[in-house]
Formats: sequence, structure tokens, C-alpha cells
Amino acid sequence: MSDQPGGHMAAEIGQQPAIFTDLVARRGGFAPVAEVIRDRQPRFVLFAARGSSDHAALYAKYLTEVLLQVPAGLVSPSTTTLYGARPDLRDVLLVSVSQSGGSPDLLEVTQSARERGALTVAVTNTADSPLNAAAELSVDVGAGVERAVAATKTYSATLLALYLLVDAVRGGDGEAVASIGEQAAATLDLSAEAVAEAVRRYRFVDRVLTTGRGYSLPTALESALKLAETSYLAARAYSGADLLHGPVAAVDGETAVLAITSRGRGGDALHDVLDVVHGRGADVVAIGSGADRVPAALRVPVAETAEEVAPILEILPVQRIAHGLSLARGGDPDSPRGLSKVTRTR
Repeated sequence: MSDQPGGHMAAEIGQQPAIFTDLVARRGGFAPVAEVIRDRQPRFVLFAARGSSDHAALYAKYLTEVLLQVPAGLVSPSTTTLYGARPDLRDVLLVSVSQSGGSPDLLEVTQSARERGALTVAVTNTADSPLNAAAELSVDVGAGVERAVAATKTYSATLLALYLLVDAVRGGDGEAVASIGEQAAATLDLSAEAVAEAVRRYRFVDRVLTTGRGYSLPTALESALKLAETSYLAARAYSGADLLHGPVAAVDGETAVLAITSRGRGGDALHDVLDVVHGRGADVVAIGSGADRVPAALRVPVAETAEEVAPILEILPVQRIAHGLSLARGGDPDSPRGLSKVTRTR
């Protein structure tokens, strides 16, 4: 299968249910890291990441602020690497998220933060990476080698790893993700027909807008990235709240809108936004466990979970849409033009 265009990406999408099940089974390994974090009682949490990992970090920011009630933010690596900023980071937790653990800017940010007093934790899919060595503590995503350039299993497994870490810090028992592997398999099966229809509808589209609220915003961002890097679409992501502050003016009957809407407060908050978008004639594809509650031309079902873990499943059918669109448009999602697996920035 891997000899065919997109073979690696297709296989890696299909591996996710088993990866989730294994990761949940290893949740006990998160306890020592969580114990150190609890003992240090950080007053603030910073997340450092790039690309898909940055979307995972945004998800973790929501988890931290909502589930732990601790303020959190995203680091701008260039303030350290280009401008030499050295803020006081005592009593701060810095979590560096990277699939490869090899990006020089994240390595420098982590080293600098540790020198400035932060407790540093690396969350990577490469246990022997330089980033893991630089951080005081580390968490292994354990998704296995990913051969396709576009991140699929490493992204979703990173989401789950971050959830398990936050859940362990708050003393949780992992109940919300106990069956996440089975739910992922069900989502891939239930969504297959709608995914095929979405590929048919979007094959010749030029502009795609993705949107979500709350926990689903990172999924909207990751969806736009996947569509851009695999199918070369002009894809933009907006929070549903921001969409109404101006960008909705550009929405018309030629606009394809991919809306991430799972059951919960975030999905509920997206209803009014999609009423406006639908009213402007946009072709809306709703993805999520709340897709049946919003106006849409096509609905892609996702297994229902607690809202805070929905992003782990929401992204699965989007990955398949990106894969299918790339092939339908004559591309190879395993090897998008101009991209490599590890991006080295400073």
C-alpha cells in the first residue's frame, strides 16, 4: 500500500485507534511527571510549539485553563531566538511540544526557560531527541515512526498525551478517554461515506474556510493546515467569534466552509455563526458529534465524547478528507511539494 501515492498517510490514519488504546494503557507513566508539576505548583503555564504541534499546544492551553484553572499562554519562540528576551520564569511551567523534538528554536526556548527558572517538560514522539535531553522532564507520545510528511497519528496522539498529562495533574482517572480507541475506530467507520462525499464536493474548490469554537478551535486550525499542505488549497481558519468580526463579509456562494462542531459549549456557541454563514449561501460541511444540530449541506458524524476530548476524534475524518482531496486533485499527500518531515526554524 505504501508504494501507492498517499499509502503511508492512509495507513497512519488507520493506526490511530490502536495507538490511542496503547497510550491510555500507559497512562500510569504520566504520574511521575504530573507529581512533580503538582509539587512545584506553577503560577502560569507556557506552551512552546510550531506547526501542527502548535495546534496541539493551543488545545492544551484550553485544558490547562479550564480543567486546572491555571492561566496559560503560547510562547513566541522568536522573542528568545531572534530578540534575546530572557524573562523571569520562576514558578512557571514550560511545556515544549514537538513531534520530532529536533527544531532548533524550540530547543533554544527550552534551554533558556530552564536557565531562567522554569520547570520544563518535553512532549515528543522521539524519546531520544535533543528536546527531551534539554527538558527536565519528558512525556513520550509513542505513536511510532510517521512516514507521511503530513502529521496525522502524531498529531492526534499528542492531543491525547497532553490530555492524559493534564488529567494526571488534576488527579483524574482517565475515565473520559477510557474507550477512546474504540470511539476512534467507530468514528473512522461511521464517517467514511460522508468523507467520500466531502471529497467529491470539494474536489474543484479554490477557497476553504474552517471554523470552530472553544476546544474545537485547534481542530479548525489543524484542518486548514492539512488542506493547505496536502491539497494546496487556500484554506483559512477562524474562531467562530472572530469570523463575525469581519471575515464573514468574504463568505458567499463560492465559499466552502468546514465547521467543527461537537456537542458542548463550544459547539453551541457556533450555532449562530453558522446560521449567518449558511444564510450567505456558503457550502457548509459540519464535522463533529454536534453536526446534526447546525445548518449544513453535509454532516460528517463523529463519536460523542466529553467535550474536552472531542478534538482527538474530530480531526480523524478531516485527515481523510485531506488525503482524499489530495489524491483527487492529482497530488501525493505523503510527499507534498516543498515540505520535509522535520522543519528547522530559528
